[in-house]
Amino acid sequence: MTGTLPAGQRRAVEALAGSGRLRVVPPDADRTYDFLAQADERLSQLPLLTSAPVKTGIAYDAAHDVGEAFLAWFGYATTNGPGQHAAIGDFLTVILDSPPTHAAAAAMFDQARRARNQQNYRANPVGSAQAIVVEQMARTLRAAASSRGLG
Repeated sequence: MTGTLPAGQRRAVEALAGSGRLRVVPPDADRTYDFLAQADERLSQLPLLTSAPVKTGIAYDAAHDVGEAFLAWFGYATTNGPGQHAAIGDFLTVILDSPPTHAAAAAMFDQARRARNQQNYRANPVGSAQAIVVEQMARTLRAAASSRGLG
């Protein structure tokens, strides 16, 4: 079984698809669960890490996996090319509009994406506080998936 979106969210996601940022695909529960398992594996490793940049990167990857799981669940995928991660963030913002903790985590995804890019492409330093915030965001997104029946 896969999910359906309320009318307002569906229209907003269809607008993302219409802009070429997402494409419609068959909903795929197996792909959803594979991405969630991958996110769970990454999240399980975070307590073992001491490096803030490494921890931040893995936490961001886990959040990205959750975003991919949501896309698969509802029958969407990002289009190839620049902006794929930003499209996931926009999608999460549309579908996770409540409760406030889930909405805040969805909004944080794009901030974490931009910080990750600064780390990867400009060698910006990452501190332990940032690693904690990104980990909390990833764990909240994973909890949002569970609360919506994704697994």
